[in-house]
Amino acid sequence: MLTVLMVLDALVAIVLIAAVLGQEPKSAGMGGLDGGGDTVFSGKARGIDALLARITVVFAVLFAAITLVIAKMTM
Repeated sequence: MLTVLMVLDALVAIVLIAAVLGQEPKSAGMGGLDGGGDTVFSGKARGIDALLARITVVFAVLFAAITLVIAKMTM
């Protein structure tokens, strides 16, 4: 059972990484501090960005839960 959870955790981590890397940058980073970046606070994400944001949240919670279960099982 522990091996199955560890493999599942690794797969969830890979999907989580892909979802994070697939998102468009939300700001200009530190370069946006000079006031020139009005896109920092522009509306909600739409389309694929919204889907990737939801996938990121779901898989992050799933990853945390599985990791905690694995930690409890190994103690």
